[in-house]
Amino acid sequence: MTTESTTQQWVKSTYSDNGGTCVEWAPRTAILTGTVPVRDSKTPDGPALALTADAFTAFVASVKTGDFTPAA
Repeated sequence: MTTESTTQQWVKSTYSDNGGTCVEWAPRTAILTGTVPVRDSKTPDGPALALTADAFTAFVASVKTGDFTPAA
């Protein structure tokens, strides 16, 4: 018998600001599948990206170094 939940538990990124530009990810799903789900917190019923662990690591590194500019 397993107690694993099939529902993704989304976590808001600690790098998201309070201005509505929040990114969420599902770490439990990432651990179980090796694929990292990422979505916009403003549209929780909208689409989610499914990134490889390497792609997610590169994305986070780029955010930390300021490689992305906010949308106008």
